[in-house]
Amino acid sequence: MADLYVSVTDTIIKQLEAGTVPWTRPWTVKGGSIMPRNFATRRSYSGINICILWDSQIRNDWPSSLWLTYKQAQAIGAQVKGGEKSTRVVYTNKMIVGEGDDAKSVGYLKSFHVFNVSQMDGIEQEAPSPVLSQQARDDQATAFIQATKADIRHGGDMAFYRPADDFIRLPDTTAFESYEHYLATALHECCHWSGHPKRLDRDLKTRFGTNAYAAEELVAELGAAFLCAHLSVTGQLRHAEYLANWLQLFKEDSRAIFTAASKASKAADYLRGFTEQLEEAA
Repeated sequence: MADLYVSVTDTIIKQLEAGTVPWTRPWTVKGGSIMPRNFATRRSYSGINICILWDSQIRNDWPSSLWLTYKQAQAIGAQVKGGEKSTRVVYTNKMIVGEGDDAKSVGYLKSFHVFNVSQMDGIEQEAPSPVLSQQARDDQATAFIQATKADIRHGGDMAFYRPADDFIRLPDTTAFESYEHYLATALHECCHWSGHPKRLDRDLKTRFGTNAYAAEELVAELGAAFLCAHLSVTGQLRHAEYLANWLQLFKEDSRAIFTAASKASKAADYLRGFTEQLEEAA
């Protein structure tokens, strides 16, 4: 898997150095495409696979966010078009290491290849989902945030989550360029809130050491991006102030984005669990 770690990380480094943040508002691709899903199982992809598939979809200007393996395509009578190349994604598998009382289950990554349905013949393209009005989308995202019952306090000119007192501080909505920018910031802070010891108990110090702060901000940023895509919120994410730290983190650790994306998916799913019954991710 070493080459996949390096290739994904190198791609993201190049995008960040060029001033592009690959997980920022990818759902503005034509057709209102949002979270990538498997066409056959209907399950959503998770973790780093979201970033990988978003990047592939955007670079190739595909309107669909649905994907299939070659075997899945064959099973439904579809055929990959000549000359089309697959996108490599990953999944976590487990194996038992040790014997007897010392035996333990260890997770590891394996890769497989998928094709976008836009690369195939013999698949009837789905009609795009109805587009909600701006007000309906704002109301939906507001209700989503309120359902968490997080302690959100308004006032001042800074947005932050204070773990010691377990509350979120947000400026008043009028301080933001738009209500959607307020929502995106609130989702970012809710992702931080999800990591509290009485929730997901997310402690990144052991994994990242002195880079734990940058890694936690990356988790919250990715988690907010996943939720913004899910809720069709097009507000600005808060990436600009962290770019230098993330670049340093990625250059030092080719697996950092994989860990952060996994933690971000768990944060997003935890928050979605307040309003939805979630299916198992692909």
